[in-house]
Amino acid sequence: MESIRSKDRAVIEAFAEFDPAKSAGFPPSVPLTIRCVSVFAASDSQTLVYIGTGGGKIILVLLNPSSTLSSAPNPATVNGNGKDSPGSGVDSTEAVEFLKAVSVSNRLIESIHVLSEIGKVLVLSDGFLFLLDLFLAQPVRKLGFIKDVTAVSKRIPCPESSSSDPLGDGVPKGEILRTGQKFFQKLGGGIRANGIGSRISEPHRGGANSCIIAVAAGKRLVLIEFFLPGSGDVDSDSGGVSVLQKEILGIDGVRTMAWLGDSIIVGTSDGYILFSTSAGKSTPIFMLPDSSGPPRLKSLWRSKEVLLLVDNVGVVVDRLGQPVGGSLIFQYIPESIAEMSSYVIVARDGRVDLYRKKTGANVQSLSFAKDGVGSCIVAIDDRGSGEVVVVATPYKALCFCKVSPEEQIKNLLRKKNYKEAICLMEEFESEGEMTKEMLSFVHAQVGFLLLFDLHFEDAVNHFLLSETMQPSEIFPFIMQDPNRWSQLVPRNRYWGLHPPPMPLEQVIDDGLVAIQRSMFLRKAGVDTVADEDFLLNPPSRAELLESAIKNIIRYLCISRDKDLILPVKEGVDTLLMYLYRALNLVGDMEKLASSQNSCVVEELESLLDDSGHLRTLAFLYASKGMCSKALTIWRILARNYSTGLWKDPAASAECDSLDISTDSISGQKSAASEAAKLLQESSDQDLVLEHLGWIADIDQEFAVMVLTSEKRVNQLSPEKVLAAVDPKKVEIQQRYLQWLIEDQDSDDTQFHTLYAVSLARSALEIVELDYSSEVNDARNHQEVILVSDVENANHCRYPVRERLQLFLQASDLYDPEEVLDVIEGSELWLEKAILYRKMGQETMVLQILALKLEDCEAAEQYCAEIGRNDAYMQLLDMYLDPLDGKEPMFKAAVRLLHNHGESLDPLQVLEKLSPEMPLQLAADIILRMLRARVHHHRQGQIVHNLSRAIRLDAQLARLEERSRHVQINDESICDSCHARLGTKLFAMYPDDSVVCYKCYRRQGESTSARGRNFKQDTVFKAGWLVSR
Repeated sequence: MESIRSKDRAVIEAFAEFDPAKSAGFPPSVPLTIRCVSVFAASDSQTLVYIGTGGGKIILVLLNPSSTLSSAPNPATVNGNGKDSPGSGVDSTEAVEFLKAVSVSNRLIESIHVLSEIGKVLVLSDGFLFLLDLFLAQPVRKLGFIKDVTAVSKRIPCPESSSSDPLGDGVPKGEILRTGQKFFQKLGGGIRANGIGSRISEPHRGGANSCIIAVAAGKRLVLIEFFLPGSGDVDSDSGGVSVLQKEILGIDGVRTMAWLGDSIIVGTSDGYILFSTSAGKSTPIFMLPDSSGPPRLKSLWRSKEVLLLVDNVGVVVDRLGQPVGGSLIFQYIPESIAEMSSYVIVARDGRVDLYRKKTGANVQSLSFAKDGVGSCIVAIDDRGSGEVVVVATPYKALCFCKVSPEEQIKNLLRKKNYKEAICLMEEFESEGEMTKEMLSFVHAQVGFLLLFDLHFEDAVNHFLLSETMQPSEIFPFIMQDPNRWSQLVPRNRYWGLHPPPMPLEQVIDDGLVAIQRSMFLRKAGVDTVADEDFLLNPPSRAELLESAIKNIIRYLCISRDKDLILPVKEGVDTLLMYLYRALNLVGDMEKLASSQNSCVVEELESLLDDSGHLRTLAFLYASKGMCSKALTIWRILARNYSTGLWKDPAASAECDSLDISTDSISGQKSAASEAAKLLQESSDQDLVLEHLGWIADIDQEFAVMVLTSEKRVNQLSPEKVLAAVDPKKVEIQQRYLQWLIEDQDSDDTQFHTLYAVSLARSALEIVELDYSSEVNDARNHQEVILVSDVENANHCRYPVRERLQLFLQASDLYDPEEVLDVIEGSELWLEKAILYRKMGQETMVLQILALKLEDCEAAEQYCAEIGRNDAYMQLLDMYLDPLDGKEPMFKAAVRLLHNHGESLDPLQVLEKLSPEMPLQLAADIILRMLRARVHHHRQGQIVHNLSRAIRLDAQLARLEERSRHVQINDESICDSCHARLGTKLFAMYPDDSVVCYKCYRRQGESTSARGRNFKQDTVFKAGWLVSR
């Protein structure tokens, strides 16, 4: 026999080949042909193979595949022409052991069925059934109660079946049963002539020691249950088997059969029919075409389904006869079918093919080189582990074992069939044949192979799919060993399919050399496994290195989110910074350095300094709490902004056309801004004051943010801050003092005074600047004034004065005299008025309001605050007799008289009026004043006389009350102590309550015995009111 030729992946591999006749010791003169094969997995390591011959013999062989798999090479390997020498690579001496051969009949063995539940083997030969033990040690027993058998099928139990006991008494009466066809027969010694044995007790039926089969015999189906009798059955011999049968009539021409649950599917020359053992009904599934071959079906034990063949098309149906999934289309009409896990194995004419049940894809083909070898039989233990497959021709048998999923994937990876390996992985995962740990292991292995084949993106994709791969396994590809993290790298070689880890540069160089070698071999006509895309379009070293670094960066970035130990975190972040620097990804470098990271500063310090990435180094220092070093770098960058240290070197060429001064200012502010962020949180007073100056030189706003920050734990000393601030930086000083006073509620008079003085000086400077601008504009309109200065003047003039005025009014803690000394000779009259008011100089305030500011309303309001009439007279005198040669302010005086003239003495007003004042301006007002004066006088007289009248009435009423007479008898008692008054002294209150003198002295005059307080609750009587 020729060797095997495999053109696809290896799902099964041969481990033994043997000649049954030679193994059994039969002479060559005795003809022996293999007609059927049955496989039974006796244990995990040993398998029994029953071979039925054309002469009615059964040969039992023991297989031990584990003895040869470890050392024997794969016999399915092919050479250049697809053929090997006969029998190459297969050693059967250790794997195959002949056990026994027995003769069952003189006719061919049609089928062999292992009844493992009862430890028996059922053989079909010449229409009769024979029963043997598993090791063929006992005599052959012929089941004489049945003959003309054409098909046998073992029942496959299904959870969905409606009847768990198809042979029980609860079978529906609709079934077609012959009277008296239910009987028991005892196998062993003492078989009765009439075939009737003693009844077996029901508790011993079913369970693990029974087996149910269906037998097609003539025009009937016979359901037979074999079970081991219990010890209580007196008619049972030791080791005997009891039989219970049930017949179903009306079925003819059965060629093949399968039993699922309570459904029996039979194949006849006309088609496939489903019989229900519970309902007793038959239902056609489909009919076979006239040109079709004989029916053939196969029970699929694992999925509880049946494969029905129509020529080369296989249809999978469930226990109800309904199609499940798609059809399986074979390349030929199979002679034999077997099921192995998720595969269907078919064979014919020395060829074996494996198909996936779900997809129908042909995954492996094994064919014998010689044509016309005869029928081909494939057998497997459907109900066992299903790891051993026996393929037999008429004269020889070849034994295969299933290749583990790991080995299948490994073989594909050796051939660099990565896509096929990945698809196979996905199939195993969907079938549940691969654990999550192994799946992660394989993803990592595929990733490393792809990495060494320069497919960096695909490699990282597989790394990310692996849950067990550690980021430290990537470290040797980035940094040369030995390094800080060398001890963290797991020494995991996986399957040994890829070289040891090495730096990416070396991986790329070796890969390019391999590509060049493959190109040379391809030109020489030698096939290689190199990537076709690389051969057609060889990549450059720079492109590969950039792709490698970018994808490793992607892997490390995702790994940062994993729960890693601290040393691994340090390695991930530090090496990530290395890779960013290699590609000059300044933005990513700064983002990593400025965020929370585990970078090792010692490993990056000199590297970043030498490459000029000072900003990144500053961010890194800051993230590690090394603020002093970070601020030193920001200071250097701010002072050397013209050299471009603050800029991204990669982007510098793009910015040559931009304005250099603008870029310089932007660089300065960027450095100052980052430094200010650090100082805002720092409580180190010396450090803050050390760097405050250069930050203020660049942007005073940043300096103010530093000084007024609420982020620091301990605030700075105000005295030291004010001493350190440059006196020329007035804005910083003012805003810091304002923050101290308003936000920190400082009540230090020194700070209040300093703030007021500073605001006053700023107000003076703005007024002077505004005045000089007006003078310059008037003298020469062609002189250029910087827009920024004008904007600053317009912006600051009113806010500064407004802030000064508000503060002078709100605060009582500054020294007004010190502030007044600053603005004494200026035109800040309103500010002076506020200060004089604080000092209590009313005359100066009125003079400023009335004469300097000419604010009549403010002056009158101030007089109202003073609350004295002489203040209005003083203001009137100022209006009528202003100083410094000013004209009298008659309108203001008239306004004052109009608003407050009623409160003034007319004589004094007339005395104050100037002879030069026009009479028509004051006539009406003076007349109104006089009339109001007379009116007030008369009203006073009326009120005075009414008061006198009320007083007289009150005195009269009081006299009348006191002169009232009260009559006391012997029954009168005190309203307070309730003692009899008799001849005692007593007193009477206005509410007519009477008390003894003793109680009167105790209670007083204002509170009566009834509890009424006359001082709070006055008593009125009608006679007391004024009626005259």
